[in-house]
Amino acid sequence: MLKANSNFDFFIQGGNMEAIAAISTALGNGGIGIVRMSGKDTFKVLEKIFVPKTKQKIEDIQGYTIKYGYIINYENNEKIDEVLVSFFKAPKSYTTEDICEINSHGGMIIVQNILEQCLAAGASMAEPGEFTKKAFLNGRIDLSQAEGIIDLINSKTQQEAKASFQQLEGGLSKRVQEIRKQILNVIADIEASIDYPEYDIEELSNQKAKKELGQIESKLEQLENSFCTGKILKEGIRTVIIGKPNSGKSSLLNAILKEERAIVSSIKGTTRDTIEEIVNLYGVPLKLIDTAGIRSSEDEIEKIGVEKALKLVEEADLIISIFDNTKPLEEEDKKVLELISNKKAIILLNKIDEKDIELEKTVEIQSLEKPIIKISAKNKQGLEKLYEQILEMFALKEIEIKDGNFITNIRHKELIKKAKEAIIKGKSAIDENMPIDFIAISLKEALEKLSEITGENVSEDIIKEIFSKFCLGK
Repeated sequence: MLKANSNFDFFIQGGNMEAIAAISTALGNGGIGIVRMSGKDTFKVLEKIFVPKTKQKIEDIQGYTIKYGYIINYENNEKIDEVLVSFFKAPKSYTTEDICEINSHGGMIIVQNILEQCLAAGASMAEPGEFTKKAFLNGRIDLSQAEGIIDLINSKTQQEAKASFQQLEGGLSKRVQEIRKQILNVIADIEASIDYPEYDIEELSNQKAKKELGQIESKLEQLENSFCTGKILKEGIRTVIIGKPNSGKSSLLNAILKEERAIVSSIKGTTRDTIEEIVNLYGVPLKLIDTAGIRSSEDEIEKIGVEKALKLVEEADLIISIFDNTKPLEEEDKKVLELISNKKAIILLNKIDEKDIELEKTVEIQSLEKPIIKISAKNKQGLEKLYEQILEMFALKEIEIKDGNFITNIRHKELIKKAKEAIIKGKSAIDENMPIDFIAISLKEALEKLSEITGENVSEDIIKEIFSKFCLGK
């Protein structure tokens, strides 16, 4: 018999048909739940547990149609739920195989019961990402498109979702294939000079190859450099808020979040640990980290908090340093200024609603040449200027997402970097008048690295690692 525990860990006996099954909707209560099956025996499995209201034979149902009916218990024919079943017939489906999607009422028990019936009727439990893996292995999408799918699912902002969708649509694949084609043309010219030495075209081929390789290097470098923008869209801007105690760090965090997330108190050292939150800044995730006030303290817990803050400053993409603009600079303030001297940072002069002693005129602040903004965290005054400054510093308004014009995946970045290095090696071989077949070896190495992006030349371990990041049912 088939059994399942409350954590959906299934112990299956059977699974002797070529069909996989999984729950494709998030676990929990909801309006609908979907159980998906794929494989050449999908409809044979479905026939055992689905009774169409029209009594129509499953094999006679056309693809791209939906049928109303009942899921029944495989052993005793007892009705479990009324459902709508979507039919997709090979090769015009997500996996290029026969697929059905059973749309039931939502709820953990109902969808679990339906999945159990699929497994009892002969389907096997799908692994995480196995449906998309089938789409890749069957040639419907390449590996970079598959990675675009998981990035789209995990998107936190509109901009990230748009970039992921462009990758899913094949924007990056198209760019990579164009570069590969250009490299192949150079290899063809080189091999022609090897095969027909009597025509004395080697010198001409070398000159042409060097020019072509320069263009290819430029394209690869542009893609590699685009990762900085892609990383921001995918991972966000890691932004650390620092300042001495009572400068207004927690008030600033609350003002940006528009909620009382951090405790605000006149007592120094209230914030002892970090508080992390993500906000959406014009389509880009801003990862805000409030830290303990920078000061010397005998309190062991507060000391740990300050040490954490100092470490986070080193790792930050952006530092927002905040100062109490009602008091002259103190030693703790000067320590903060020292910390941001060589960092990408914005200086906020806070509490202008109370008093303005014009700290921006001090030598210590002026000498850093950092953007300075006056704010009142309490009254939310000056926040728009802060947002505009962040947009300008990271050129966020200039981001144009189209046709795979930047990369968001570290795997792709490393492969593009290695391909570029191989191209540079090929150019050096030309300059050093090395045998022409040595140049071809470097170019073939570049081709191999680019082929790993699209999955034409990739190890099973890499494929396994990529699809392990997917959820069940996708």
